[in-house]
Amino acid sequence: MANKEVLAVDLGQSGTRFKQGELLITSERGKVAGENTLPALRAVFETSQKFSAEVVALSCTGFYGVVSQPRQYLELCRQFFGATQVAVIDDGLAGYVGSLNGRNGVVLSVGGGVVAIGGRNGQYAHRDGLGNTFGDEGSGFWLGKLAITKALAIRQGRGDDPDMVDYFADEINAYFALEIRNSVDAVNLATRTARKVLDAADAGVSTATAIVDEGAYLLAQTAVAAWYGCGGTRADSPEIVIQGGPVRNNSYSTKIALEINAKLPNAVVVQSAGDNLDGATWIAQHMHNDAPPLMLWAR
Repeated sequence: MANKEVLAVDLGQSGTRFKQGELLITSERGKVAGENTLPALRAVFETSQKFSAEVVALSCTGFYGVVSQPRQYLELCRQFFGATQVAVIDDGLAGYVGSLNGRNGVVLSVGGGVVAIGGRNGQYAHRDGLGNTFGDEGSGFWLGKLAITKALAIRQGRGDDPDMVDYFADEINAYFALEIRNSVDAVNLATRTARKVLDAADAGVSTATAIVDEGAYLLAQTAVAAWYGCGGTRADSPEIVIQGGPVRNNSYSTKIALEINAKLPNAVVVQSAGDNLDGATWIAQHMHNDAPPLMLWAR
């Protein structure tokens, strides 16, 4: 018999997490570059622990702010879990709900990609989340790509910061070892390099510092745009959550917060109350109607 507790699934770029009641399971299989969300979920479900659930909440990367065709996700979850109801959720909205528990504000989530969700009195706005080719400005991928690009250029004499070449010597070697230099492996190399870019900036490498400063500015613009997009104004006092791997670097998160306050002087940076799994679970339990384009039900 199906378990009536919500099964929450968080499909990300670096892995997938499942939560049902107190049980939390992590899979290293996530949505790889160039893969669509539905086949990515199928691949994860085929290799993960088996669950039984009537209600499934799917928080997914890769929707770019527009959820569509929820019935095919219901069919997938019926096949694997016996589900009769599925909430299909853009991961930005799940992160917003989990972080602020429905309070007015903005959640800026920075990982390999970037998405900001603004929420004000039941209105929502989605900013960036455009993917690493044309968006995700200030993300881990963006930081790593720019740093390796600059290091390679300086190595060729197209720039003057030898510290950059020395600091990223391993990444330069890894680039030249790539069999295909615009492949998924190249994307992963850039994303893995993010933390090192932030460390280089903290160490005073001037080119890295310039990259980090630009990233902080761009991320702040994304957060501010999300607030304005849901009807907020400069005079408001929104709560802002800045979360994700790259912003665990204190210098980066502080720079982002300062840039946000330059545009929204009354904004208050707060700690997240929860994550995507918490948000997906709450949505399944409390948001019984669609919230297009960020969340749709199939029953």
